[in-house]
Amino acid sequence: MTADHSALYVGRVEHTRVRTIRHALGYRVYMLLLDLDHVETRLSRLRLLSRGRFGLMSWRAADHGDRSGRPLRQQMEAHLAQAGIDLEGGPIRLLTMPRILGYGFNPISVYFCHRPDGTLAALLYEVTNTFGERHSYLVAVSSLPPQGEGNPEGVEGVGRKPIRQTAAKTFFVSPFMDMDLSYDFTVRPPAEGASVVVAVRRGDTLILTASFAGARRPLTDGQLLRAFLTHPLLTWKVTVGIHWEAAKMMLKGARYRDRGRPPKPPVTMGHARS
Repeated sequence: MTADHSALYVGRVEHTRVRTIRHALGYRVYMLLLDLDHVETRLSRLRLLSRGRFGLMSWRAADHGDRSGRPLRQQMEAHLAQAGIDLEGGPIRLLTMPRILGYGFNPISVYFCHRPDGTLAALLYEVTNTFGERHSYLVAVSSLPPQGEGNPEGVEGVGRKPIRQTAAKTFFVSPFMDMDLSYDFTVRPPAEGASVVVAVRRGDTLILTASFAGARRPLTDGQLLRAFLTHPLLTWKVTVGIHWEAAKMMLKGARYRDRGRPPKPPVTMGHARS
């Protein structure tokens, strides 16, 4: 059985729109890194982070994937199989925000899908909009050397170059963004730090960048309490902030787009970029 690399990442989200209407925002956040093979055992040891029930903080598998409650590992492996990717039992780790006082909302969660030797086989970006709709982008990762060798704390990804990927936008998120765009992902997998940067482009023209960067802390009750007190009402703040920033965009003259229907396939495939 693989080691449990579950952790807490505390950092900041930044959004900067540079075309048509200039707009920027930033706020502090924290995210969980949960190993899907160890999540029940890990959460059973914590008092402040419960699994599947109301609490100060909680995590529910049914908040992710197709929301059916079917094991997330099975769901991810099914998506990977359609893309011709077999993890051969390697770990899958989810970077996401917890529910806070029963309320949860994750604009983006990322699944890091590993082979047994520690290399990353694929990343799956799970995107949820404020209309309750969800879509994912799956991108295979080129062969990379094993992570974490010689690391006494067993933290993976040390010294790794960023992973660069791209996918065509197929899912409506912001009411002020067109659909004929693409996403360029630049990701540093979780180690002492983790970061996910999404550049939204029309052709070669940059429209917007959105990013999360955080530093690793152990997933303990003490660190969870510290995160809760220094980042009060996290998920509530994210949702209120989205609507507040939307109101400011409208005052700046942003035009509302019709969202249409979400794509029928639950996953869009992307590819590596240089």
